[in-house]
Amino acid sequence: MKKEEGESAALSRSNRHFLKKSVRDAMVAWGYVLPALLLFVVFMFWPVFYTVVMSFFKGNTAAPTKAFVGIQNYVTVLTEPSTLSLLKYTGFYILILVVVNFLVPYVLAFINHFVMKRFKKFYKVIIFMPSLISLVVGAMLIQWLFNPIIGPVSKVIALFGATMPTWSKTAGLVVFVISLVACYKAFGYNFLVLLSGVSNVSPELIEAARLEKTPNRKIFTKIVMPLTSSTAIYVLIMSIVQGVQYVFTPIKILTQGGPNGASSNILYATYQEAFLYFNSGTASVMSVITMLIFIVLLVLEFRFVEKGVYYEN
Repeated sequence: MKKEEGESAALSRSNRHFLKKSVRDAMVAWGYVLPALLLFVVFMFWPVFYTVVMSFFKGNTAAPTKAFVGIQNYVTVLTEPSTLSLLKYTGFYILILVVVNFLVPYVLAFINHFVMKRFKKFYKVIIFMPSLISLVVGAMLIQWLFNPIIGPVSKVIALFGATMPTWSKTAGLVVFVISLVACYKAFGYNFLVLLSGVSNVSPELIEAARLEKTPNRKIFTKIVMPLTSSTAIYVLIMSIVQGVQYVFTPIKILTQGGPNGASSNILYATYQEAFLYFNSGTASVMSVITMLIFIVLLVLEFRFVEKGVYYEN
């Protein structure tokens, strides 16, 4: 009987010791996580929550009092003809950024690693160096390059008997030119990230394919792309998110959204509503719409693209 009581007491002490250790480990874990969690709450979750709340109120950004209007702000924004134009131009920006900042560096990374025989490091440096230039300086350089009178591009076009249009006043062309500023800033980084993924592809696979006289186009699409899809999906997401953010600076410097909003996008329009027109409710609605756009893009990516992603091990 005493032996059983002793064993029971020892087991109880062991359980208490295990419980204390578990609590202590949990407190240590929360101690590590809490600083980052607080930063997320203060600078991400709370602003998102506050923006959603403000989208149901109407008032001046600087005014202390605001009137509750329910979903009227959403109705006003979604029924405005300019909103459709903003979404269309935002889609143009995303399409250009995906092609130039994702597909082009993807192909160049493959060429640099598996096709080129000489000067590989030289071209790596040349491709990456423009990324070191600030967006402001880059915007001014693009403005000079595409100047319809003295720009190098206009001089080249003149050799073929054509005239360079005034890009800042031409719908469609202005979106492309402004996109180039965002593209050059992210192009070099995306190239290096994709190159690191491409360089991890087994060279034996490539050599075996070449022994079968497989063209480089099929080597890229059938071997390299599937094996580097995890890196590619990361670059694709970053090309969309960072690219649309980078576009803000050249729009602000070069066109301010003109002509007639043809170079604007939903991010720049949100800035205008909040800090130029002081419409806090409208700006909040547009911020919520922007967030929903990115959520939809991520859902589509995980739903349709993520299935084909290859993760090693």
